[in-house]
Amino acid sequence: MLTGSLGSGKTTFLKYLLHAEHGLRLAIIENKFGGLGVDDRPVHLQSTETVIEMMNGCICCTVRDDLIVALKRLVKERRHQFDAIIIETTGLTDSAPVAQSFFMDDEMKKLFLLDAIVTFVDCQHSLQHLDKSKPEVENEAVEQIAFADVLILNKTDLVSADTLSALKGRLRSINATARMHESTFSVVPTSAVLNVRAFNLDRTIEMDAAFLDADQEHMCDNTVSSVGVCIEGEFDPEQFKNWIDELLATRGEDIFRCKGILSICGSEERYVFQGVFLTNMLLTMGGGDLPKWGGEKRLNKMCFTGRNLDKKAIIDGLSKCLFNGEYPKPGVPPKTTLRFPVGAKVQVNLSGWVHGTIVAQWYREPLWETGKFVSYQIELPDGGGMVWAPKDTHKFVRSIKS
Repeated sequence: MLTGSLGSGKTTFLKYLLHAEHGLRLAIIENKFGGLGVDDRPVHLQSTETVIEMMNGCICCTVRDDLIVALKRLVKERRHQFDAIIIETTGLTDSAPVAQSFFMDDEMKKLFLLDAIVTFVDCQHSLQHLDKSKPEVENEAVEQIAFADVLILNKTDLVSADTLSALKGRLRSINATARMHESTFSVVPTSAVLNVRAFNLDRTIEMDAAFLDADQEHMCDNTVSSVGVCIEGEFDPEQFKNWIDELLATRGEDIFRCKGILSICGSEERYVFQGVFLTNMLLTMGGGDLPKWGGEKRLNKMCFTGRNLDKKAIIDGLSKCLFNGEYPKPGVPPKTTLRFPVGAKVQVNLSGWVHGTIVAQWYREPLWETGKFVSYQIELPDGGGMVWAPKDTHKFVRSIKS
């Protein structure tokens, strides 16, 4: 069972695991809290693997019964197709109720051996997660560490030796018996996480006497939810970036995580979009090894996890970021014609007007993080290089005056 805080590296590890040489056929159960699978199979499966997504709820409470049903169905229908099952939980999941599922009835105990609870730790931000107070609800980060059999200290390259030492001390104060491994980019020897026989029921009961009590109350934070959005079209990257910036400025403390697959106007690439906002305000986006859009309908899939989320407001905001113009495709002229054709001699405003030549229309810079999908790429004379006019307005570019 894989646990760990939002953004700690669980899905990255799954991708690594499914390509590693371990000789096992794996079935994967993913808890997609939010009702929408947004990864578009970033974990590329070999023919011997199976993925089941569990939607619309936290696997440790609202869909735990569904987990038990899914596990039993896997054994009944596909037992000959796999050797082991990996359960990837959300970053908001308490490990104990999920582990309890394997001891709920005689059939579960007969069918399954719980090999290990493997918890990923984000070395850069875990101390903040562990020290965060949550009145009347469980601190999932602490619970995940306490019930871990194996701790993977991920992203060690992002912290100093002193910080790593302090984190290890904090982790040992919560769980003194878990096996501990360091990693970067979620790369861990498979022998450290597969067939390790690390789960110990006696130790778990000693730590939590009510572990086998099926009626034990689990205190989830009911203000936390996930909003899944599926919206057709292509995003204007500048508008999208501005909307995200505004979201962070106004709701940053309430939004824990977002992730998704986006279509950006002018590009055939599928863009992977993800951010962890709760402590580190980290937002990244870029292409990956996903297939290009081609002729497929462009459906942007996103999931936002946080507190007191307004789904309508999120959808309305994203809808305003869709590109509503026309950009040229090879051999097809745009319906909305720009003022200047390629080859036109113009003046461009560079804190003063200078001459240049239009060399491209609707030019997209290689790094979309700049937020620019520009109207013109302009070459300056005498080896002056390339500049960009972000919009087709007189403020940025104009005809040469006689």
